[in-house]
Amino acid sequence: MSVVRDLRVLLRFRYFRRLLVVRLLSQGADGVYQTALATYVVFSPEKQTSAAAIASAMAVLLLPYSLVGPFSGVLLDRWRRRQVLLYGSLLRTVLASATAALIITQVPDWLFYVSALCVTAVNRFVLSGLSAALPRVVDEERLVMANSLSPTAGTLAATAGVGLAFLVRLVIWDSDAAVVLLGAALYLCAGLASLRMARELLGPDRELVTPRLTTALSGTARDLVAGVRHLSTPPRREAAWALFSMTLMRFCYGALLVMLLMLCRYAFSSNADDGLALLGLALGISGAGFFAAALATPWAAARLGPGGWIVVCAGAAAVLVSALGLPFATTPTLVAAFVLGLTTQGAKIATDTIVQSSVEDGFRGRTFSVYDVLFNVAFVGAAGVAALILPPDGRSAALVVTVAVIYAGVAVAMARFEYRSVSHQ
Repeated sequence: MSVVRDLRVLLRFRYFRRLLVVRLLSQGADGVYQTALATYVVFSPEKQTSAAAIASAMAVLLLPYSLVGPFSGVLLDRWRRRQVLLYGSLLRTVLASATAALIITQVPDWLFYVSALCVTAVNRFVLSGLSAALPRVVDEERLVMANSLSPTAGTLAATAGVGLAFLVRLVIWDSDAAVVLLGAALYLCAGLASLRMARELLGPDRELVTPRLTTALSGTARDLVAGVRHLSTPPRREAAWALFSMTLMRFCYGALLVMLLMLCRYAFSSNADDGLALLGLALGISGAGFFAAALATPWAAARLGPGGWIVVCAGAAAVLVSALGLPFATTPTLVAAFVLGLTTQGAKIATDTIVQSSVEDGFRGRTFSVYDVLFNVAFVGAAGVAALILPPDGRSAALVVTVAVIYAGVAVAMARFEYRSVSHQ
């Protein structure tokens, strides 16, 4: 198979393998940590969770980072990205350990959310750095394949982290704090793994690096304006359209995730433990969709173009989500989880490729940081909309239809842009 052959070639890049190890450990830790948060906030038997409570938790954890995200993007274009991966992982180790201590001492919820917010903020910073560094460790010819393997493998690692968290709870210690400490240990391993790469390897170029924090931040506004202008120029307009499309698809994914949480908690199961197990199964099936996207996207993008593949993913989601979601039954919902994994990850791989291939290296860090900010805002906005629409048990035909219409709109808008681009060539 060509995919297997390409993967073998890609894995011969020594520094790509090392960067991939950092991603796998980092996102595996994310899966462990986020599972602990979910069980503590959503599936605790003593808590009566609502869609509004889930939306509030997402807002607390994600929106504040949106205020500092552009600043982190500027720093990713000025600081050594290897150092960002190292110190970011070490900082997450300390913060996650603090979260475990807060769970044990049963402090007020707001203090727990502050600790979790700090971990999430640093996590987004590290993920942006991993994406911005990827073109430095592979050649342009294999960038699509690298985007298929690396982020998708990271997502699968996060899914494996979810399974590992369940295993710890079932076999070793039924404690959210113990799971969080496991996540902290994996964050530490990610930091140590980054030391296998040279400080200068991941960029940015030496003339762009500013060693002093005050010096780097003083030009933030000017650099961000330059980044927006860079993205709006004709060679980069496809990247802007791809980012817009992916933001809307992220909104749809967030709304459906909140609905899935409520369905697993109240509609598909009789108690919190069964609901948590069903959610884990759904996330595992979605992870299989991510893996399928990694295999399908290089082939599809080579024939349709990355933009054309986004059109197909959005169009397929529009049709299949409504067909599978409206019955509100367990089996169709699990199939829908696979479809969402495939289409969402397929579109994301294509978007990453478009951005990395059209945005200059000196602007990639801030572009991917803004990318993350758009993801966060769309995700939280989706949770807020879901909180307004969803009934207590999570069954809402209105939400499913709304999401399907948005997917269809993305497919039509992106198709029109691709058609105009081809016509003007």
